[in-house]
Amino acid sequence: MSGRTRLTLASWGATLMAAGALLPLVKPATWIFTAAFVLALVSGVGALTRRVPLARPLTLLAQALTALLALTLCFAREQAFLWLVPGPQAVTHAVELFQAGAEDVGRYAIPAPDTEGIRLMLVGGVVAIGLLVDALAVTFRKAAPAGLPLLALYSVAAGLSGGGAGWLWFLLAASGYLLLLLAEGRDRLSQWGRVFGGAQRSGRPGSTVAGGGPAFAPARTGRRIGIAAMGLAMVVPLALPGFSGGLFGGNGETGAGAGKGGTISAVNPLVSLQNNLRQPEDREVLRYRTNARDTSNLYLRLVALDQFDGTSWKSSVRPIEDVPKQLPWPDGLSQSVRITEVTSNFVASEAYEQKWLPMPYPAGRVDIDGRWRYEPAGRMLVGDDKQTTKGARYQVSSLDVQPTAGQLAGAGPAPEKLRREYTKVPTTLPDDVKATALRITKGARNDYERAVKLQDWFARDGGFRYDVDVVSGTGVQAISRFLKDKEGFCVHFSFSMAAMARSLGIPARVAVGFMPGTTQTDGSVSVGIRDAHAWPEVYFEGAGWTRFEPTPSRGSTPSYTRETTPSGSATGPAQPQQSASAQPSAAPTASESCTPQMRRLGDCGPDAAVAGASSDGSGPDVTTVLLLTLAALLLLALPFLPLLWRTRVRAGRLGSAGARGPEETAARTLAVWQEINDTAWDHGVEPDDSLTPRKSAERIVRLGELRGESAEAVHRVAGAVEEVLYAPRPRPVPGLAEEAGRVRAGFHAGADRRTRLRALLAPRSAVRVRWAASSRWTSTTGRWSERRAALASRLRRTPHEAS
Repeated sequence: MSGRTRLTLASWGATLMAAGALLPLVKPATWIFTAAFVLALVSGVGALTRRVPLARPLTLLAQALTALLALTLCFAREQAFLWLVPGPQAVTHAVELFQAGAEDVGRYAIPAPDTEGIRLMLVGGVVAIGLLVDALAVTFRKAAPAGLPLLALYSVAAGLSGGGAGWLWFLLAASGYLLLLLAEGRDRLSQWGRVFGGAQRSGRPGSTVAGGGPAFAPARTGRRIGIAAMGLAMVVPLALPGFSGGLFGGNGETGAGAGKGGTISAVNPLVSLQNNLRQPEDREVLRYRTNARDTSNLYLRLVALDQFDGTSWKSSVRPIEDVPKQLPWPDGLSQSVRITEVTSNFVASEAYEQKWLPMPYPAGRVDIDGRWRYEPAGRMLVGDDKQTTKGARYQVSSLDVQPTAGQLAGAGPAPEKLRREYTKVPTTLPDDVKATALRITKGARNDYERAVKLQDWFARDGGFRYDVDVVSGTGVQAISRFLKDKEGFCVHFSFSMAAMARSLGIPARVAVGFMPGTTQTDGSVSVGIRDAHAWPEVYFEGAGWTRFEPTPSRGSTPSYTRETTPSGSATGPAQPQQSASAQPSAAPTASESCTPQMRRLGDCGPDAAVAGASSDGSGPDVTTVLLLTLAALLLLALPFLPLLWRTRVRAGRLGSAGARGPEETAARTLAVWQEINDTAWDHGVEPDDSLTPRKSAERIVRLGELRGESAEAVHRVAGAVEEVLYAPRPRPVPGLAEEAGRVRAGFHAGADRRTRLRALLAPRSAVRVRWAASSRWTSTTGRWSERRAALASRLRRTPHEAS
């Protein structure tokens, strides 16, 4: 294989390996096969044009034209001429697809569906990067700068996934770049002369050069340096503290220290929340059973956003600790407020994976397995060391706090420290925000009445409209624009009300989580991805942090903010409800209304779960299962390919029953002798083709430390080989296959376990496959060169003959 061919293959492979980081972003990831095919066409055209040879600009032009035709065939063939040639209609269709893809990227959460627009963006981007890598590394022979487009491709994937591109994708991308550099290095070394690589290709292992002497030291050193660099790049970050965020997706991670210390980092939920509300399908994220009589107030809280810096609301960096057996009593909550203890059992979906644990607020006790940590200020649980909610089962005992309007209206002032922290507003907050808040709350006598007036203005009296497609924004200008346009979704309503409450000196923050969900026929409650929600919490001394609901048509308005709120009377300490049970039944009853989500969570009973696997139509496609199974089997078989090849070769050499003529006798004898040499080679004794059979037999016996029958078998086969090579009429020698078996048994008995495993799973003689392939390639290219030269000569003679 020539140096340019090796570089072309390395460029193609490096681009696809870097593109692997994009695979988790879109499901299904079948677009990678289209990209690989188109990129292979582009690389092939480049290889052919460079062999002609064409000028470098013409090579790039030919590759770009090939890419254009291939992409037209894949994405705009109906609008193109002859399915290949793009015209105005094809260009217009491609532009529309690209615009649709850009909209889909902003609309869907990760993993996004494989829409036509997204597929065009992915395939086109990978092909463009691959063309640039091929041009730099192969056409211009500059492999090192080709790492820049590869880095750009990986960086885009890491950025879109929130920095969550895993170590596997980094390893693939880095390995591809290292492969490209090694291919270029080998090509540069080969230009110094055949002494560096020609002997190795000839397949004569007995020679000094082919034995792997100093000729390949630079290549080995380069490989070692590259592998060491990749190892350091993967190991060093594990020893450094790093924190990142994500609320509703599984790609974000919230850092936590080990032991009792550590912190949690700030996150911005806006993009994740809006993407979840825009999902075309309301996928179930968790299901729970509770003993609460009314679940309308059972909001499931993930995180509290308590810091407003003028650009966005986010969670402050605070210390975290081990989850206590009993969580502390909520700050500011008085025993005089009516409280009911609620117990709920949760089962998170396998498809729901994030670091914050959804819980009713305020939780008093959490029973959950895994590595979870507790943040006291927000009363939140966050996963530590890659712990997520995926498939989690947990129980939460929480307090249903039911203050009366009179209790909230008569609440005393908040502690000074809490008031200073939770009434901060940025200096850039527009004056119209506070002016609007003052106008709305005019006539209110206390903070409670001001908060109710703000809530009612947003939810009912202000003329606001709920619209999830409004352009996102949480900064001060976005709040001002929202108050003017009066359309947005829960993020705008909650963030604006909290900012206006703070401008009035009322402690406020924003909670992000889920609404209570939908009660099912079996009594469980299902929470879908579209139940994602944000709401403001206002602090009142005696009641603690209290929920308000300013978003119209979403959630439920708290009873203590309604005009018909009864005064109520305080109760004693919290008592559990005895009339309902939160424990899931041991044998749930299946019903006809059992949904696929309920079957996956096991809420339909064993029989229904089994029946649902074949009757609900939601299972995986049979073809997909077969293809995945085949791919898994092929992947598992890869390490055993040398073993399978060696077994097949051995069977072919020793399998024939008998020879029918002198030629067959000679061929079988030589095949057995080659099998003995390869057996010795697999056990560490390299063959030396310069020796006679007798000398070679002595060398094998000596270096292989063979004794007894195995040593005699080597000499007997060597004698048969000498007779085949030198006797006028060689006689067939019976039992040669058995002799080879005795030699193999002798090597096996004298070798240690490591050598035996190496000879079995990674035989050294398997290098003959590469030699054979290289020989066939050289023969094929030689014949092609001869035919091309003959054709050129014929074309040159034709004009002279015509004249």
